[in-house]
Amino acid sequence: MIKRALLCCALLSIAGVVQAQGYPNKPVRMIVAVPPGGPADTLARLVSPKLTEALGQTVLVDNRPGANGGIAYDIAARADPDGYTFVLVAAGVAINPSLYHNVPYHPVKDFAPITLGVTVPNILVVHPSVPAKSVSELVTAIKAKQGGFAFASAGNGTSGHLALELFRLTSKTSFVHVPYKGGAPALQETIGGQTQALFSIALAATPQVNAGKVRALAITSAKRSPVAPELPTVAESGFPGFEVIGWFGWLAPAQTNKAIVSRLNREIVKALALPEVKDRLLSMSTVPVGDKPEEFARFIRSEYEKWGKVIKTANIKLQ
Repeated sequence: MIKRALLCCALLSIAGVVQAQGYPNKPVRMIVAVPPGGPADTLARLVSPKLTEALGQTVLVDNRPGANGGIAYDIAARADPDGYTFVLVAAGVAINPSLYHNVPYHPVKDFAPITLGVTVPNILVVHPSVPAKSVSELVTAIKAKQGGFAFASAGNGTSGHLALELFRLTSKTSFVHVPYKGGAPALQETIGGQTQALFSIALAATPQVNAGKVRALAITSAKRSPVAPELPTVAESGFPGFEVIGWFGWLAPAQTNKAIVSRLNREIVKALALPEVKDRLLSMSTVPVGDKPEEFARFIRSEYEKWGKVIKTANIKLQ
């Protein structure tokens, strides 16, 4: 029995090596969880031609939007683990299981991480009428309102919503959450003074900050960002450990051959480092990363655990 098991393992190992050596011998599909347009789709279309050139096979971008990315993630999780289907995911892949009931995939168990592509920081902005020039002064202003201070967000369960809930918990403040149907209307309402503050993605917030329509107080990345190097982080503003970033990265189905994952990792990381790709991504206020599969795996697990705790503590539930 033991000999038979060892023989099976050896045969599987040999089959895996043969599979990796012949990879790829047909077009490869990159599923993208959003419609055409926007940062994630742009990232996919910047990288796919570079991958096509490196792999010698066409890498097709397959947009499958819906269910906060869940449709694309489920398709990828169920795909054959042969390297011919992988998916560009957003932060929601690690957050959705804590927000929604009956999510059909597990962000850690059902995927083989390839690499983190880019991070997308949020900027904490306030209406000019708010008498705060720093995060600590904002906390004072919020407490003075005794629950009447209003924070906008791009919608329930979005990165901005989770950022303000984490801020509520860490600052021990009470305020009103006003969710909108998207980041643009949330930012416009804050510009108009209907709400007083917002965690907005840097790409949208920066032009309005430069125009003086809102005031930037801090950025939500763990370290100061090249997107806005003049801004302090929330963490260094008196809230150690505070970090909220949007992000996009690539996952393959679980059990995908490690050699294939390594090949995809190597070629994607090379593409992200190309000057024309890097400059375009920075122009969109996204920060290129490109890390190792094991590093990305640890990151996804930490995101899953971190936001699961925040969502449970804040009692956020979506249908």
